Amino acid sequence: MELKELLNKEQYEAATTIEGPLLILAGAGSGKTRVLTYRIAHMVEDLNIYPSQILAITFTNKAGQEMRERVKSLIGETADNMWITTFHSSCVRILRREIDKLGYKKSFTIYDSYDQKSLVKQCMEELDINDKDITENEIISKIGKAKDNLVTASTYKRENESNFRENKIAEIYELYQRKLKSNNALDFDDLIFKTVELFNAHPEVLEFYQKKFKYIMIDEYQDTNKCQYEFVRLLAKESRNLCVVGDDDQCIYEWRGADIRNILDFEKDYSDAKVIKLEENYRSMENILNAANTVISNNSERKNKVLRTSNEKGEKLKVYRAYSDMDEAQFISSEIKRMIKEEEKTYKDFAILYRTNAQSRIFEDIFMRADIPYRIIGGLKFYDRKEIKDIMAYLKFINNPEDEVSLRRIINVPKRNIGDTTCSKLQEFSVSIEDDLYNVMVDAKSIPGLTQRNINAILKFTSLMDDLIEMKEQLPVSKFIEYILNESGYIKELEKTNNPEDKSRVENLKELVSAAVEFERSSEDKTLSAFLEKTTLVSDIDNFDRDADTLVLMTVHSAKGLEFPVVFMVGMENGIFPGNGSLNDQKEMEESRRLCYVGITRAKEKLYMTSAEVRRVFGRAVSYGQSDFIDEINPELVEHIKVKTLREPKKRTKAKAEYNPHSLRADYSEESFTKALNRMEEKIQKGTGELLTKKEATIGRKIEHSRFGVGTIINTLEEDDDLKITIAFDNMGVKQFILSLTPLQLL
Repeated sequence: MELKELLNKEQYEAATTIEGPLLILAGAGSGKTRVLTYRIAHMVEDLNIYPSQILAITFTNKAGQEMRERVKSLIGETADNMWITTFHSSCVRILRREIDKLGYKKSFTIYDSYDQKSLVKQCMEELDINDKDITENEIISKIGKAKDNLVTASTYKRENESNFRENKIAEIYELYQRKLKSNNALDFDDLIFKTVELFNAHPEVLEFYQKKFKYIMIDEYQDTNKCQYEFVRLLAKESRNLCVVGDDDQCIYEWRGADIRNILDFEKDYSDAKVIKLEENYRSMENILNAANTVISNNSERKNKVLRTSNEKGEKLKVYRAYSDMDEAQFISSEIKRMIKEEEKTYKDFAILYRTNAQSRIFEDIFMRADIPYRIIGGLKFYDRKEIKDIMAYLKFINNPEDEVSLRRIINVPKRNIGDTTCSKLQEFSVSIEDDLYNVMVDAKSIPGLTQRNINAILKFTSLMDDLIEMKEQLPVSKFIEYILNESGYIKELEKTNNPEDKSRVENLKELVSAAVEFERSSEDKTLSAFLEKTTLVSDIDNFDRDADTLVLMTVHSAKGLEFPVVFMVGMENGIFPGNGSLNDQKEMEESRRLCYVGITRAKEKLYMTSAEVRRVFGRAVSYGQSDFIDEINPELVEHIKVKTLREPKKRTKAKAEYNPHSLRADYSEESFTKALNRMEEKIQKGTGELLTKKEATIGRKIEHSRFGVGTIINTLEEDDDLKITIAFDNMGVKQFILSLTPLQLL
């Protein structure tokens, strides 16, 4: 393989350095995936290393799939013999083989965030802890951080004995772990945590995997936490053939446990490590790249590297200071329309990047009115929808009948006369005799306090579940899901209503069946367990379709690893980006700056950075100064788009530590801001004032009815030459109309 002709000098050196510890500092757009795939191909084709001895770990399933396909195109089917996977997937694979050594069954269930919350709530009820004193989210966060840092429940309790609040959380942590084990379940954080525990408790298991994986590669190493770091350290301890790839300038997950010291201190951990920098960027125009360099150079906690490119200079960065948040969205809408018309762009060329998901609402409103097709990455995920979670709970329980969280979810879905009171009696009795909830239900006649009607309903349910458990092995997953939908009465319950939302749920369930068919087509392991693993470990970005011709709305965090011809970074204001917490905290400010760097380097051809003089935050009109990150960009790289504003802003100085982003600017009163914002919103809300036509009656369109007020079209149905429209009104519920008989004003 003529690698010298395929790679630049630094890429070639990285791809051909195989033995010993290696740190590849790969700047944004520098071709790291290309280096890793050619490195694997070189190991197998040129050095005759067995593919089964190679472990390559990425952070997302999508990245792993892309790498696997690229490797396969280079070395063929032999690529199937190596592990190219994520941290969590590799640990699941190990635990399915070895977890019985920790006292679990190999059929364990993986709890998602919803299951986890249900179990924590159950623990709080048993310990009589009020969620007003300690919230479920705080408890889940503390437990997650503990596991990321390899802190067990007993250690957490011992370290927090003198702190009343933390001691209560420790009690919940202990009970939570006991319940997980009795349910034969692991939460997401447990997957790596328990694998490290397994390696430490059973040296013979660790030795097996150390011998198996002689060559280890870790992508996005800057995003690893302590638990992941330890997993890698243990595996690579014997061979020391560890190649880590990452960019300290793109470490943006410290808030969820990532430790930037893992990549910054790599040479301390491995004194003989070789370090190679990939600084040639193949993605962005030179002006965009120079802007990213000038911003990130303000960070002190970073390796010294400067990205360069042979691409053209391109256009200057466009900076727009809007009158309000609505004006900001309208400006972007008009720019997108202009570029599509004048520059032959398509909608998939554009991405709107914001710091928090809450910022998407105004853009959605404006884009709907402008007929701009869009999709949101990071909103309600497919597998988070109620109907999908219900059926997935059926599958989880059937696969693992000890899973009480899933059992409690489906016990009365669809309704079968087993209400909350009956469930409480079942739960109390199972706890009193220390038996599984399902075992208690099978013998419902012996439970005191139940009516004959309750007993009949429970026994009918257990009979159904016994039948489903028996059928599990007889049908492929897709057919089995259809069988559950029919036998449980779930689909019948939805189909007998006239609610448009229920019709949408039926469509989603059909899509779940389609997902199972696709799983059967592409997966080597076609078992129900494998399907549950795949769906539980999927992330929202894994379903991102690059070819769909729609504009994308997403957080900067979600955009990491993606690229777009035109990027709009919105809400670029002190107090939003960077956030409030960053303004007086140097460490947080550096992470916010890295996030800004990631956003800038998503753009290939054009970059816009927008902010607003005034916007609503939690229903209150506020004014924040333009982001310091914009000020850090070399002025020669920036073009300011002039607009008519409420008032010429005062010349601002760099934000000081005493800057309070919650305060309105001194030269405006809150009352004047609110009035100005209301006037603008009223103007936009009034729309054209024209009556709704059949052509304009599309799902998502905002309208106004003279009697019922403002509403949103949620369904349309052709009837002869007319149109039946279903509208969800803001204050009057869902109603149906015949368009020709109902004057509806277009907003």
